[in-house]
Amino acid sequence: MKRINLALQGGGAHGAFTWGVLDRLLDEDDIEVAAITGTSAGALNGAAFKSGMVRNGRDGARASLDGLWSRMGAVGDMRLANWMQAIEPAQIAHAMEYSLPFSVGDAWSRLVSPYAYGPFYRNPLESVVDRFNFDEICADEGPRLFVCATCVRSGKIRVFTGDEVSTDAILASACLPNLFQAVEIFDPKSGRTEAYWDGGYTGNPALYPLFETDLPDDVVIVNINPLERDEVPKTPQQIQNRINEISFNSSLFRELRAINFVQRLLAEGKLKPGEMNRVLVHMIADDALMNDLSVATKTVPNPVVLHKLKEAGRAATHRFLSDNKDDLGQQSTVSLPEMFG
Repeated sequence: MKRINLALQGGGAHGAFTWGVLDRLLDEDDIEVAAITGTSAGALNGAAFKSGMVRNGRDGARASLDGLWSRMGAVGDMRLANWMQAIEPAQIAHAMEYSLPFSVGDAWSRLVSPYAYGPFYRNPLESVVDRFNFDEICADEGPRLFVCATCVRSGKIRVFTGDEVSTDAILASACLPNLFQAVEIFDPKSGRTEAYWDGGYTGNPALYPLFETDLPDDVVIVNINPLERDEVPKTPQQIQNRINEISFNSSLFRELRAINFVQRLLAEGKLKPGEMNRVLVHMIADDALMNDLSVATKTVPNPVVLHKLKEAGRAATHRFLSDNKDDLGQQSTVSLPEMFG
């Protein structure tokens, strides 16, 4: 049995790619997920995966993920969307990005605070998250789950785990401040109620919770924010989208750079084996597809795009397993020296 940890990035509706990744991993009876760290959509996917695993093993995890993404919009009246099936996601993204409703909504979110709605405000994700069974999510059995959010006051990351994982913790992890009011949760360390925003600002996702000695060495990062874009963004939409990607990848880069530094010290004999954990880094991604999408497809869950993202996640995972499954438990398949050289 190959035991792995999963690090699931946030990225709005693009988290449907991770849905496909997890769906494909569930086909592998000899791979066990020991722990999951997730932010935003990654936290939603992680919670659904764990809840289903606790309830009914692999079949339960698959059903729980399908239910989550049905609630997120992947299942609509497909009779109205069938004509779009032959259209590439990039074309749908372009049409959505420059549509009048999206442009008006985007401008509105920059001009009007989510606090302006008063008693009429309601977080639209709340009804989705409330459907989770938190007895299963917080259970001792199944993969360990870590949910990342950003403390507004201190600017530091908070990682929720065990009984701390709740509807509010997951909503906090996915709280974009220009769209949602900050989520308030009591923090026993500070002794006060703190406000939280999206975890992507400080950990997308945080990797350090996976470095416990009883967890496996392998960390499989499911990356849904492109690390690189060859073309310089020029339109307002492209500029804002790339700013979002860079800011939400920066915390991941910092942790990977630290891992690279420690691994180099171990290789040079400057640290004794056992003083620091060995970390084997792997990544599942489809940067070509994500480069064709945009902030519009992140914020508006189009059923056709969601299903295409799921298919892409399954395909990317199939390629990863075909090329690298034998390396799990043996060596990294991401070259950190090359990444930071």
